[in-house]
Amino acid sequence: MKNKVVIVTGASSGIGRATALYFAAKGSNVVLAARSVDKLKTVKQTIEEKGGSCMIVPCDVSKPEDCENLVVETIKKYHQIDVLINNAGISMRAIFNETELHVIREIMDINFFGMVNCTKFALPHILKTKGSIVGVSSIAGYVGLPARTAYSASKYAMHGFLDALRLENFEKGIHVLVACPGFTASNIRNSALTADGTAQGESPRSEAKMMQPLEVAKDIYNSIVKRQQSLVLTTEGKLAVFLSKWAPKFLQRVVFKEMKNEPDSPLK
Repeated sequence: MKNKVVIVTGASSGIGRATALYFAAKGSNVVLAARSVDKLKTVKQTIEEKGGSCMIVPCDVSKPEDCENLVVETIKKYHQIDVLINNAGISMRAIFNETELHVIREIMDINFFGMVNCTKFALPHILKTKGSIVGVSSIAGYVGLPARTAYSASKYAMHGFLDALRLENFEKGIHVLVACPGFTASNIRNSALTADGTAQGESPRSEAKMMQPLEVAKDIYNSIVKRQQSLVLTTEGKLAVFLSKWAPKFLQRVVFKEMKNEPDSPLK
């Protein structure tokens, strides 16, 4: 990955921040994209203090014009794109019966269409370099999670889109990776939307017991280097994917019980 040009969306915190820092440490030229410019400046400072190369491009992935600008600015500075890591995302925590429709649309706009927007404008350049397109998904893309209907839907959609894109370009030499971390300590649960679209504000889970973002970043890096098509992390995540195929009803009982026992669970 040395001297490769890597775009990371959602680079201001969590997995995106850790991934940007890790690729920069490996010698990549990293493009930092997110809505929070102040947070991106902190990431940029950390990278540059360690001798890395990066640039900031403010970007709301739900806006196609922002995604087009992200690619234009990247090409203007680095003249190529080798890796696009679609990491920007938002979660939710509310039962569907009580969730306002605009919340569903917002999550789809960011998690699914945000990936589509960025990929649309970056793909011509990645075809030239025979590079990689990555979707940072979730176990929720394999197993529907109660009280996360829109989040699961967005991740299932991401999987279908990327699987189809891989086959569409089967003979063109590009690499497409679907990366699925398990529960990871990050800001995504704090900013998860409730039924009316307000932020949850506090994670219902113990972040200290979760996988750390740097571990996820290392695994994503290695999967890109090896050009793997799929990455499923944590023993719990791998078991869930296995059971979803071979013992779905058993898994459903386990998942429902787990989610119902969360602190302040919306499941009655």
